[in-house]
Amino acid sequence: MGNPNLEELRAQVDSLNIEVLEAINKRANLVQEIGKIKGMQGVIRFDPVRERQMLNAITDANKGPFEDSTIEKLFKEIFKAGLELQEDDNSKALLVSRKNKKEDTIVNVNGVPIGNGVPTFVFGPCSVESYEQVATVAGAVRDKGLKLLRGGAFKPRTSPYDFQGLGVEGLQILKRVADEFGLGVISEIVTPRDIEVALDHIDVIQIGARNMQNFELLKAVGQVDKPILLKRGLSATIEEFVGAAEYIMAQGNDQIILCERGIRTYEKATRNTLDISAVPILKQETHLPVMVDVTHSTGRKDLLLPCAKAALAIGADGVMAEVHPDPAVALSDSAQQMDLKEFDAFWEAILKSKLVPSNIQ
Repeated sequence: MGNPNLEELRAQVDSLNIEVLEAINKRANLVQEIGKIKGMQGVIRFDPVRERQMLNAITDANKGPFEDSTIEKLFKEIFKAGLELQEDDNSKALLVSRKNKKEDTIVNVNGVPIGNGVPTFVFGPCSVESYEQVATVAGAVRDKGLKLLRGGAFKPRTSPYDFQGLGVEGLQILKRVADEFGLGVISEIVTPRDIEVALDHIDVIQIGARNMQNFELLKAVGQVDKPILLKRGLSATIEEFVGAAEYIMAQGNDQIILCERGIRTYEKATRNTLDISAVPILKQETHLPVMVDVTHSTGRKDLLLPCAKAALAIGADGVMAEVHPDPAVALSDSAQQMDLKEFDAFWEAILKSKLVPSNIQ
């Protein structure tokens, strides 16, 4: 029998290609099953010790003609693809994932749709201090044709000696002002026991940065029929932020608004560092609306306008900022709140920026 010709050799290669493909896909199916088990057990998917054990076993069995280094390189690519497959499966499994729901979630607050492609604005004082204070700001908000007001009744502060908010009295003031001025109200609660009273007084429950991973609180608000504004934690990764939203949605509440409010870095020029890239990432990876709090992210009134423009330009569904009738006497965060004249100038500049439609709410 003579030597096989070129076509015969190519036919053998083609056959082996199919066998290799089938083996790789069979391996991929097993990797997916392993990924599911690890997910249920809360085990990290990448295990470098296990990978090294597999590579050693493979190179020990290698009889050539490929060098061991070449074999390692080939199998590392297969391992990498398997890990990506596990991560992709995990992403698809998340209720908040864009892969799970293609269309955008739109959250309706007091007749204002958030996440429908038209930016939404939320203004108000850092802390509720009195009826007169909140009513003054509410009047300025309403006069601009806006419909949403923020205000802190419960204020978790760094120092236990700083003003902690008026609590339930603050919620009552917000409710009174909201009814008088026809505004929807966003305010933070800090414990599950505050939920019941919050339901009667506010339109959106805010989970603040310090409580982003208060899992019992997240699960509790996930069981109510009320929109939730979830702020990113002080040093939270985007993955952790998305995971916190999943805690809420896993309990049945899909009316979630994500809020980028800056993260803690080594930079001292601003109060926090506004992670503006988080906006498109969150919009791509989840179907939830994303807002940006320009006050807490910068801590500087001179940066509120440019950061608001940046947020709108990059695709944020809305902007939050703080306004106080007289910031100099504010009981919290006095240096970063706009007074009424600054608020007017800020709003006029936003309208002139052409980043928002004329009928903005």
